[in-house]
Amino acid sequence: MARPALEVADILNAHGDAYEKAHAGRLSRGQLKVMSAIRSCRTAVLGGHVARCADCTHVEIAYNSCRNRHCPKCQGAVARDWLAARQAELLPVPYYHLVFTLPAAIGAIAYQNKAAVYDLLFRASAQTLTTIAADPRHLGARIGITAVLHSWGSALTHHPHIHAVVPGGGLSAGSARWITGRARFFLPVRVLSRLFRRLFLEGLRALHAAGRLAFLSDLTPLAETPAFEAMLAPLRRAEWVVYAKRPFAGPAAVLAYLSRYTHRVAISNSRLLALDDRGVTFRWKDYRARAKAAGNGWIKAMTLPADEFIRRFLLHVLPDGFHRIRHYGLFASAVRAANIDRIRALLAKAKPAASPERAPPAEEKPTELTLRCRCCSGIMTIIETFARGSVPKTWPAASIIRIDSS
Repeated sequence: MARPALEVADILNAHGDAYEKAHAGRLSRGQLKVMSAIRSCRTAVLGGHVARCADCTHVEIAYNSCRNRHCPKCQGAVARDWLAARQAELLPVPYYHLVFTLPAAIGAIAYQNKAAVYDLLFRASAQTLTTIAADPRHLGARIGITAVLHSWGSALTHHPHIHAVVPGGGLSAGSARWITGRARFFLPVRVLSRLFRRLFLEGLRALHAAGRLAFLSDLTPLAETPAFEAMLAPLRRAEWVVYAKRPFAGPAAVLAYLSRYTHRVAISNSRLLALDDRGVTFRWKDYRARAKAAGNGWIKAMTLPADEFIRRFLLHVLPDGFHRIRHYGLFASAVRAANIDRIRALLAKAKPAASPERAPPAEEKPTELTLRCRCCSGIMTIIETFARGSVPKTWPAASIIRIDSS
């Protein structure tokens, strides 16, 4: 894979030291670890291996990846493995995509309390879906949910929201039959929005009452219950954004979507355009202008000072051990395999004459994992490994170095 012209690592290498010095004492251990990992990724700092072609004796060096989940270069292999497991679990039914978004007024509280508030965001959105789906007036069934947390907007601002992917139906009480949802419609958005708002605000009040929320800087007054309640009051009347997209065009489209969203980081290297005296320039999507702009006019370029770009990038570092992909209902880990088998058996028994949803073809070729020579396509064999911070004994004559070792 060719190296992008500009990477987040280049920005951190050029301005990271100055940023750490300017913000000494205000960066978390997790943010410092992310900066260090990205700067070291696929460099001699992490060690690597040397491979030689069995046919033409061409030699290359490949440096190790940092494997940090916030690194733009390290999510490809992880995503492929995760998607392979999800492909085996796909059901031959329509799938729907819903988005649950926190109001901007809660954003600062969420940032200062990531583990608690992001966890609440997951729970409130999942409980909203399972509760409304179980209601006989809507679907009357138990459903499965795959939920993914994103904390960013296209301009790298803090914008926490949950992407939920849900099959268009569920199991009846007692799992005796599969209940199919309405065509091109899953659950009423307004009903989802109202329940999501209530569940989240109840959960946030409970966290506050239990002393599990920290309030720093300008938010310090919210530690007092009267001020906190006054802040919540207008949110109880506001409309919260729950967005339901049209159903996916088959299981293959579900996988394509998941491949883009599940292991995404705040910004990919491909969106970076320039690093110069003005700062960092990158592509972003102005969704507010999308309806008015002609063609791709809503895809714009933004330039930020390097210090501000790094600050925004680090806004999205997650707490250690926090899971940003979760499964609920029928897809909860302990019962997922049994539920999927049961659903497939019920669908096979029903067996409609012509199902518009077809599983991905079994003859799809697996991903080529064998390293091939860039000169003759021969098989490359590892002839040496070298430790962190050291250099290989075998050095290619032309000093060819690969960077896609993950």
